[in-house]
Amino acid sequence: MFNHIKEDISIVFERDPAARTHWEVLTTYPGVHALLMHRLSHWLWKKNFFWLGRFLSHLGRWLTGIEIHPGATIGRRVFIDHGMGVVIGETAVIGDDCTLYHGVTLGGTSWNKGKRHPTLEAGVVIGAGAKVLGPITIGEGAKIGSNAVVVKDVPANATAVGIPARILEEEKSRQREETAHKIGFAAYAVGNDENDPMIKAIHSLLDHATKQDQAILGLQEQLARLNMAIETDAEVGEAFDVQSAPGKSAKKQEQK
Repeated sequence: MFNHIKEDISIVFERDPAARTHWEVLTTYPGVHALLMHRLSHWLWKKNFFWLGRFLSHLGRWLTGIEIHPGATIGRRVFIDHGMGVVIGETAVIGDDCTLYHGVTLGGTSWNKGKRHPTLEAGVVIGAGAKVLGPITIGEGAKIGSNAVVVKDVPANATAVGIPARILEEEKSRQREETAHKIGFAAYAVGNDENDPMIKAIHSLLDHATKQDQAILGLQEQLARLNMAIETDAEVGEAFDVQSAPGKSAKKQEQK
C-alpha cells in the first residue's frame, strides 16, 4: 500500500509541469488525496466493512470534490488532474497509468446489479468533462476527447470524440498527435469536435504543418540527390577536360 502511495505522488511530476515539490503534491493536490482515501476505503470494502468504506468515500468527496465508490478498482500510477467533479462508479475498473481530468464520469446505464460501469485498460487518457457510460471497455492507450460521451467500446490506441463518441481516423489522428507533441500542444486529450470552430481551426493548422513537414522532407531528399548528381557530373567532366592537369600532362607526353 505504501508503494502505491509513493507512486501516486511521484507520477504527478511526470504529468503535471506545475508540480514542484513532494510536500506540495502531498498537501495541495486533491487528486492525490482522493486516491489515498480510496485505497483505504476500498480495503475496508473488501473486508466487508461496507458502511465504513462508504462513509470514508463520502468524506473524500466532501474534501476533494472527487467521488470514488469504494467498490471501484483502481490500478497503479493513476493520475487525476484537478479532479473537481470526477465520478467513478462501483464496478468501474481503471488500469495502470491512466489519466483522468476534471469533470470525468465513469458511470452506469442500468439499475441492475452486476457489472455496469466502464473498464479502462492501461494508459488510457480521459479528457475534461468526458462521460464514459456503461459496462464498456476502453482499450489500452486509447484517448477520449474532452466532453465526449462514450457508450461503446473503444479499441486500443484509438481516439474517440464527439457526442455520441466516434473513432477518429487512426493515421490522421496519429499524425496530428505527433505534430501537436512537437509544438507542445497535447493537453486535456482535446478531440476533433466538429461543432467547435476553434478545434477545427487548430486541427487544420496541425494538418497544414504536417503537410509542410512532408514537403520539406521531400525537397531535402531531392536536393540531396541533385547535389550528388552535380558532384558526379563534375568528376566526369573533369576527366574529359583537356584543360585539366591530367590532360595537359598527357599532351606534353605526346609532344615528347
